[in-house]
Amino acid sequence: MGPLDIGRVMAALPHRYPMLLVDRVEEIILDRSIAAIKAVTINEGFFQGHFPGRPIMPGVLIVEALAQAAGILAVESLGLAGSGKLVYFMAIDGAKFRKPVEPGVLLRLEATFVQKRSSVCKFAGVAKIDGQVVAEANFTAMIADPPKA
Repeated sequence: MGPLDIGRVMAALPHRYPMLLVDRVEEIILDRSIAAIKAVTINEGFFQGHFPGRPIMPGVLIVEALAQAAGILAVESLGLAGSGKLVYFMAIDGAKFRKPVEPGVLLRLEATFVQKRSSVCKFAGVAKIDGQVVAEANFTAMIADPPKA
C-alpha cells in the first residue's frame, strides 16, 4: 500500500490529540511491516514538564508511538480499519532507549509482525531519527471490541 495521510491514520486508530502519535504512514506492506512518521514539535504538551530547559520525549510515549504504528499495520492487514476494533497492549519486552528524542525531528516508526493471529499479534519495533536507532521494543497486542459503555 502507498502512503496514508492523517485522515487514513485516524480512520485506522481511535486515538485523538493529544494521544495520537502517528502523523502519517510512509509505507505499509500488509501482513509484514509498516514505516510511519511522528513529527516531534515543541508544541507537544509533555515538553512543558519533561524537562523544562531540556525537552525530551518520554520513552513510554516513543513506545506508544511504535505501538500505534503497529496497530495500524494490524488493523489494515486484518481488514479491520474503520471497524471500531481496538488494539490493546498486552506486553512490552526488551525496551531500550539509545538517544534522547528532542523537538524538531521526524521520528520514523518501524514495526514488523513477529507473529500474527486473528486476535493476538506480536511485533518488533524500532524508532529512528535520520537512520539512527533511538529506541526499540518488542510488544504484544490484542485486537478486541471496545468496552461496553
